[in-house]
Amino acid sequence: MKNFSTVVTRAAALALLACAAAAPVQAAERCAFRPNAPDQHVVVKGDTLWDISGTFLQNPWCWPQVWGMNRDEIRNPHWIYPGQIIYFDRARGRLSLNRPGSGDDAGMPPLTKLSPQVRTESLERNAVQSIPAGMIEPYLTQPLVVEANELAGAPRIVASQEGRVYLGTGDRVYVKGNIGAGKTFQVFRPTGPLKDPQTGKVMAHEAAYLGSVTLDRAAAPGVDAHTFRVTETRQEMGVGDLLIPMPPSPVRNYMPHAPAQLVDARVMSIYAGVSYAGQSQVVTVNRGSVDGLDVGSVLQLYHLGKTVADPASKGVFSFRKPQIKLPDEQYGSLFIFRVFRNVSYGLIMQVTAPVEVGDVARSPE
Repeated sequence: MKNFSTVVTRAAALALLACAAAAPVQAAERCAFRPNAPDQHVVVKGDTLWDISGTFLQNPWCWPQVWGMNRDEIRNPHWIYPGQIIYFDRARGRLSLNRPGSGDDAGMPPLTKLSPQVRTESLERNAVQSIPAGMIEPYLTQPLVVEANELAGAPRIVASQEGRVYLGTGDRVYVKGNIGAGKTFQVFRPTGPLKDPQTGKVMAHEAAYLGSVTLDRAAAPGVDAHTFRVTETRQEMGVGDLLIPMPPSPVRNYMPHAPAQLVDARVMSIYAGVSYAGQSQVVTVNRGSVDGLDVGSVLQLYHLGKTVADPASKGVFSFRKPQIKLPDEQYGSLFIFRVFRNVSYGLIMQVTAPVEVGDVARSPE
């Protein structure tokens, strides 16, 4: 947000704290309050809306419904700050910044006027975050996952200033390939394929982020390479490394919600190549925007139910006995924060068991 604000922030507060509209019975059950929910919670620095909601709700991702937010308000700050008290209005089944029964305007915080000298960015910095944003910052802008179609057509570095093997900030590089109208690019190196656990198909490639380059001069007629200048280096880059356009500024104010359509995904990889992951770690899933996922989608995590021999049946060998498929076991939730066409990044929220590659990630029941 670049403009100064002189308006009253009452509209944002209304969006946050209004009573939730009537919802289907299934959604109401899904967003039920905890039986032991406290009467109030004092917001402290470091709280997130997910944490606060988990104090009151059985499913923390349901906070937009009990605070009356809608999907279009994802770009608005949430306007809750350390030091405020959140009350549970049991009679109305909602959360409030005013003590229940304190007046007709009980759900509303006092009006806050902003002087022309105060930028709205300062309010956003001080407001309570939706999720632990620090956990996902590296994954918002770096091309740690590159889809197959992007890899096939990616421009590549074909030569460097004075034939240097490794490049540093300020060095010139020469790039061949279609750069379109782009000016700033990220440089990456593929490190391995990401295969769909269900089909074995390569869905995308993991990539190491090396740095960024900026266009100095596009290729003139009769010249095959564009001239770029290195603007940042994170790792050694050189001839053969690939370019991808700099992504747009990421959404940082996330609103959790169930996907618009039923999603049945699998955990495809765990960052850093480890076998197991826990809370606040990042995984990729084999579904993306074409499957109905968008930023803020919440999926439930399951371990696949095992198939076991029926112990009541007769027979010496277990493989000859009738087999029984056990149910999948739900053990946590996954918050989708970056979406590509066919794959997505998810932040592991509450889990009661380790996450493994191949685990199920489904729309909330």
